[in-house]
This record gives sequence, C-alpha cells and structure tokens, in this order.
Amino acid sequence: MAKPVILTVDDEPQVLNAVERDLRQHYRGEYRIIKAGSGAQALEAVQGLKRRNDPLALLLADQRMPGMTGTDFLAEAMLLYPEARKVLLTAYTDTEAAIDSINTIGLDHYLMKPYEPEELYDVLDDLLGVWHSSVELPYEGIRVAGTLWSPSSHATKDFLARNRIPYQWLDIEVDSEARELVEATEAGGHRLPVVFFPDGEALIEPDNRTLAEKVGLQTEAKEAFYDLIIVGGGPAGLGAAVYGASEGLSTAMLERHSTGGQAGTSSRIENYLGFPKGLTGADLASRAYAQAKRFKAEILTAVEATKVKVDGNYRHVTCSGGDELRCHALIIATGVTVKKLDVPGVEGLAGRGIYYGASLTEAAYYKDRQVYVVGGANSAGQGAMFFSRFASQVTILVRGSSMSGTMSRYLVDQIDETKNIKVQTRTTVQEVSGEEKLETITIENQDTHTVETVPADALFIFIGAAPHTDLVGGVVARNRSGFILTGPDLHKGNGGRQLWPLKRDPFLLETSVPGIFAAGDVRQGAIRRVATAVGEGAIAISFVHQYLKTV
Repeated sequence: MAKPVILTVDDEPQVLNAVERDLRQHYRGEYRIIKAGSGAQALEAVQGLKRRNDPLALLLADQRMPGMTGTDFLAEAMLLYPEARKVLLTAYTDTEAAIDSINTIGLDHYLMKPYEPEELYDVLDDLLGVWHSSVELPYEGIRVAGTLWSPSSHATKDFLARNRIPYQWLDIEVDSEARELVEATEAGGHRLPVVFFPDGEALIEPDNRTLAEKVGLQTEAKEAFYDLIIVGGGPAGLGAAVYGASEGLSTAMLERHSTGGQAGTSSRIENYLGFPKGLTGADLASRAYAQAKRFKAEILTAVEATKVKVDGNYRHVTCSGGDELRCHALIIATGVTVKKLDVPGVEGLAGRGIYYGASLTEAAYYKDRQVYVVGGANSAGQGAMFFSRFASQVTILVRGSSMSGTMSRYLVDQIDETKNIKVQTRTTVQEVSGEEKLETITIENQDTHTVETVPADALFIFIGAAPHTDLVGGVVARNRSGFILTGPDLHKGNGGRQLWPLKRDPFLLETSVPGIFAAGDVRQGAIRRVATAVGEGAIAISFVHQYLKTV
C-alpha cells in the first residue's frame, strides 16, 4: 500500500521549502510529502494522484498565491478528494477569507504565518487522526470509469473479467469523484470508458489489444515458425495447447478475445468430470491457461487470425496486426458465437441492457430487477440460474414447447425448483424498445398469437450458434452454415472423395487440407459439451503427431 500523501503548496520558494522541511521531519515515516509552487501545479499533482488512486490525507495551502488562491485550489481539489483534510496558511489580513472558507469549502483549520512547528504538528496530528479513522483506503488496482449503459464500457469490463484481470468499476453517473477525474483526464472529451492504472497512466476507450498489452498479456509471437498453431482459446484450443506443448511440440495459440470461449462465461458447469461441486467457466479457463503456460505454450491474447493459406507443407496464419506466422500443423478451434437477435430495436440497445451470452460482469447491476433470458439450451439455463441470484424475476423465453430436449436434466430440475425463475415456452421476442437503455420487450405466444409488451431491465440472448470460420473460407471444406467438415464427413454427399486429395484416409479431425485440423464446436456434427471440446483438442494432438511423420 502506498503511503498516504500530504501535499503543501506555496508560491514563495523559501516558505515552501521550510514547510516541506517541517513536514518531513515529523511525518516522513508514515506519509509521503509532496510540494508544489502554485495552485495550478498542485492541482495537476492532485489529478495525478487520483489517476493512480493514491491516498491523499491532507492539503496544506497558502492563501495568497497569484493565479489561484489557496481557497480556490482547495475547492478544486476537494472535488477529487472530498475526504482529505484541508488547512490554510494565512497572513493576518487574510483571516476573514479563511473564516469564510470554513463555510464555503469545509476548511478544517487555518494557521497564521509565521507559525511554530509544534503548533503545526498539533493541528495536523489531530486532523490526520480523524482522516485515518473515517476514510477507507483506496483500491490499488485497475479502475474502469464509465456508465452502465455505455457499450464500450461493457466491452472493456467484459474483456478484463474474461481474462481474469481484477478491476474496480466506477460509474460516473453515481460517483461524482469518478466523474470529476474523467473530465480532468479527458480535458472536455466525451469518450468512455477511461481505464486508470496504478502507475498513473490512463487509457481512453482502448481497444482490446492495447488493453491486453498494458495489463501484461502476450500479444506478439516470439517466433515466426511453430510445429503447431492453434486458432481459438476455448476448451478445445486449450486442450490442444496443453497436450501439444506437454508432448514437445513448439506451440502457439491465438485468441481474439479471452481464453475460455463461450464456456468461459458459464457461471457454473456442474457436469464436468472430476468436479462434483461444479466449477465456473472462468475457473476452468484459468486452470487450463496456467497449465498450458507451464508447458511453455505461447498464448497470444487479443490477436485475431484473419486468413489461413497453404504453401506446400507449410501453413500460414495472418493476424489482425498484420503479422504472419507459419507452422507445419494447424488446429482450428475458433468455436461459435451466439447468433444475433434480428428484431427491431436490438442493434441500438446492444450493451445497453441487451447482451449476448451470459455477460456475468453485468449481472450484479440488475439486483431486484426484471431480467429476461432468450434460449432453451444449457448456456441459457446456466445463465438464468446465475441471474436468479440477483434479479427479482428471471423469465426464460423458449421458442420450443419445452427445454427437455435441449437442456441437461439437472438444469431443468434446478430451474423448476427456483422460485424466481419463470419459463414461457412457445414464445418469441418481436421487438425491443428504450431510449438510453432497454425499457420494454414485445413478446408473442406462437400458439395463441397473443402479443404483449412488458417492462424489462435486461435481456440476455442465447439463440443458437454461428461458427467463426471466415479465416478458412476457400481453403477448407465447410457446410452451408459455415461449419468445417472433418474426417468421415469429407466422403459424404456431393463430391464424395474429391474433397480429400490424398490416397490415405483423412484422420478423424482432419479437414479437407492435410495438416489442418478442426476441434470443438466449429466442426460439423460436434457434440456441444465442454468435456467433448477438451477431448477433441487432446485427440487432435495425436493426429498432429501422425501427420508430422509424413512431412
């Protein structure tokens, strides 16, 4: 914990140095002493302290300074540090101004110059004692300042949370100190969020790669060539990274957002082998990430693979930053994302009460509110169970006649037993509306065609999966929905064996291009379970070894 700060300001260098000397002599063991030669310089120092979230215990300012009086400085400083103790040094003729400032800015004490050091210490000791007893020491880590209804603020919080980077959220609509800090940092700008770091640096509306670099995640490959490159950091990609690296393959994994994929957003996975009490998706991703790193796999975060090409026995991967990596074997484990809900009003309210996937970072902000979940598979059920801890009512809207065919039995039973979860089957969303945030949704019963508009504070969407396979478009065979064909599927239907160029049969998870494999939800016919994805990632490594023997 950084020492609390005592800041003194005076425009007369001799007086300023004398005050600093007195303060250091008495307080240097417990406090950090900072001095400034003008009100403007002192205010800049206060802003810097706030950006770092350093504790400021006491301000000691001379009243008679050109440009900005001591009273004016204290009035500005208290907007950022309202709990700091405030002391004014005055001449005899400034006594009236000092007395007035007790009422106008809550001045704690004033001293007339010249003073005796012991007199100064008696006053400051009392004030510092009050400060210590009444002030909660500030958070020392990363802080994100924004608004709850800002999509970019949501995106930043989600990126940090899913990459397991601790942070403190500051809502500038309810926290006046945070609002003042943002305004001082942006100098009149209006971009959110502003991310403050302990070293004093602030990033305004950063993209994921900039944020990843700042928090210490790896964003650049150490080598240009690898035995194996894995695209995608979900359960399948992490499984491949652990087994590939542990078996001696030089391995790099590229993840465009955060390790864990969709599974990483799950509030509770209760049917994963070996965890009888269940575990969160974030915990599973964190363990797998650490395991892969221990085996020396390189994990590049906020790096998107945009294009794959083949050159003889080499596979090339072009990254979003323009870098190109090469490898002998490539595993596509890019997974899927939730499909967009295509109804009027959704696009403009995304991130403003409408979220795709579990979005666990937002759940606590909907305490005692009305939350709706769209979807009938496991991810929707897990999300609903998590949201039920906070919301007064969670309503699951299911297009089908029941959830039993798409959701695990244990989840169906839990939902049935949870009093504040209601399930409406044969129901679809027709429209959403709201000004700055989601306010209402319009739903229709497909059997009776009854349409009603109901108030809603949040809508979480889980309505099917769209694969991330554009990077291999025109390179490997895909079905009409974009899922990758592998193994036996290459011999089925329209074209038969012409999809496979070699005399040997393709390996089980091999695509139409030898040496390029696919694992997890991105494959046609994949069983969408976390354990299956992890298993496919591991199995793919066995086939990679067999393939490498042929090159």
